[in-house]
Amino acid sequence: MFVKDVTRDTVVVEAPAKVNLCLQVLNRRPDGYHNINSLFQAVSLFDRLTLTRRDRPGLELRVTGDWAVPVDDSNLVSRAWDELNRACSPDTGLRVELVKRIPVAAGLGGGSSDAAALILGADRLFRLGLDRPRMAAIGARVGSDVPFFFSSGQARVTGRGEEVEDISLPLDYTLVLVKPPGGVSTAAAYAQLKRSLTDSGTAVRLYSCRTAQELVRLLGRVGNDFETAGAGHSPAMRDIQRWLLSLGASLVRMSGSGPTCFGLFTVDPEPRLPERNNQSNWWIETVRPVRASVG
Repeated sequence: MFVKDVTRDTVVVEAPAKVNLCLQVLNRRPDGYHNINSLFQAVSLFDRLTLTRRDRPGLELRVTGDWAVPVDDSNLVSRAWDELNRACSPDTGLRVELVKRIPVAAGLGGGSSDAAALILGADRLFRLGLDRPRMAAIGARVGSDVPFFFSSGQARVTGRGEEVEDISLPLDYTLVLVKPPGGVSTAAAYAQLKRSLTDSGTAVRLYSCRTAQELVRLLGRVGNDFETAGAGHSPAMRDIQRWLLSLGASLVRMSGSGPTCFGLFTVDPEPRLPERNNQSNWWIETVRPVRASVG
């Protein structure tokens, strides 16, 4: 999370996308969620939120950019504002202008990142004095992925997503993100997981590493259970995976519950990326891993 500008009445926050470098779905919890074991990495694709004080109470949300999202109570920004009010009761209203560049329902955490940006930006704007654990706890009531966005941007994530451990991962690689048309509901993806997959499972040890080559070796030990369970086996997903491998990717994975796939490149993929012009129905973006900050 990156706070770019702060004045008396306005705060600008850039909210990064994330990829799941790997994702194990373990047992189903008594609360109905699943325990996970995952490496989350923030990447250089950002939504931008401009938060401005307003005299009238309540939230006014406006959305522009590349992707359409609702501006009602189903938007995670609205839900984050509601949770923040329950926790802190800011004594004023807020206008949020959201420029949407992260695809929706894509496995990239855009809605969760926006929710975290709302909490962080409102804390700075209204001087609420919230520390990182308190903001993460408020975010956890909005969505399981939200607490990650108060981390360093590189973390082992466990529990239902609320347990976030900062770790050190390399930055010396490039990711090519590819999304076919359509989106995937996370709740629906969990519902479709085979029973045998979620009844048991042993978490693979995920650890810090120094180079992209070490990271590729680590990720070779654990994949994405949504992909293994069938979400990555559609003809479109197979075509994307073959295309990324043909460009020289060292590793190809699906992020989250999909449908976005990424290719991890230890050499610059740009010389071969003009081939994307032949894939007009795919959204394609080149990004780098980033270390984020709530500061």
